Amino acid sequence: MPQPSAAALEQLAQFLKRFPESDADGDGKLSEKEAAAYRKALRNSRGKVAGKKGTFVPDPGWKEKKFPEHAVCYLTPGQLMKQYGGDFPDLPKSENGALRIVGTGHSFMRPGYSTLPAICEAAGFTQPLHTHTGGGMTGSVRYKWEQENGIFGFDKRPKPILLPAIANAGWDAMLWGPYDQDQPEYYRCWIDYCLKYNPDMKFYLSDAWIRLWPFMGGKPPKDESEYTAGLLTKLESEKHELFKGFITRMQAEYPGKIFIIPTSLAVTKAAVLQVKGKLPGVESLHKLVTGKERSIWKDHRGHLGTGFDRLEGYVFYSTLYKKSPELIKNEINLPGNKQGYPSTELDRVFRKIAWQAVIENPLSGVVDSDGDGHGD
Repeated sequence: MPQPSAAALEQLAQFLKRFPESDADGDGKLSEKEAAAYRKALRNSRGKVAGKKGTFVPDPGWKEKKFPEHAVCYLTPGQLMKQYGGDFPDLPKSENGALRIVGTGHSFMRPGYSTLPAICEAAGFTQPLHTHTGGGMTGSVRYKWEQENGIFGFDKRPKPILLPAIANAGWDAMLWGPYDQDQPEYYRCWIDYCLKYNPDMKFYLSDAWIRLWPFMGGKPPKDESEYTAGLLTKLESEKHELFKGFITRMQAEYPGKIFIIPTSLAVTKAAVLQVKGKLPGVESLHKLVTGKERSIWKDHRGHLGTGFDRLEGYVFYSTLYKKSPELIKNEINLPGNKQGYPSTELDRVFRKIAWQAVIENPLSGVVDSDGDGHGD
């Protein structure tokens, strides 16, 4: 494949500087494919940068009482099957407790989605999981609703993956990843559609994790000395309050239905342990500051470093199944473990702090009063 010219590389660098979220894989470099995908995403959603860089203006149709008449969500289950087929699992409710899960999300959800099946396999069951994901904005709940329905920028060009599945099969839970400027209406449409066909479903929003510097306009410090346990805890507290305000409003509308997957608290707990020198084998907080591969964060976008995918997977498992991953006795066939990293000792720490994060965050809905590793 021919390499981009020097002029093209400079254009890509300028595009990345203007739209940092276009770097879908978070490697700090923008490919021509990523740039093209982001331009298409902006066109499809009729978005534009307004004022502050990265501030997205959604289609005004979101403020209307109804979506356009041709929206896929208005089709019957039979029409959905006839037009779009049934490329999804259709399973009866599990006798062993396995939840049938659908989900959207971006690259911050990928670690959890990729490791959860292996964790569940070790716990003794197969995890049904049907997702529609994308990078950055293209994995947001708003974008996926527009794309699946063929509305607004996707006008009459639908790509329904989850809607036919939700209408024609049984599901127990839906998972989402958060995105900047999320609004309640972006979630209500998914919730109402799911409950129409699966009234007992529950919904889980990941709170992602803190960043050590602002994504827009921020840059790495010279060293990590400013990141004390106190500062990290403060950043986590501020993030929790932000999500608390949003999720409690949604919980008031849908009592007993919506919960937080507290990955952020788990990552912060890991960061505090690292600062104190108590995170086995982890060399630093951020690779961009120290250059060390074995770090918690690896790039400007804030993606997790090597081995930390399993931490998010453990938080997913703990929240969904209300069980501590410390109780899993079988070997978990997870990727990684290069040159003994993450070590068995570090993996044990991940399992412990995942469960701690879940039972300490009241928005998760999980309580372990007697400390036996099982939710009450």
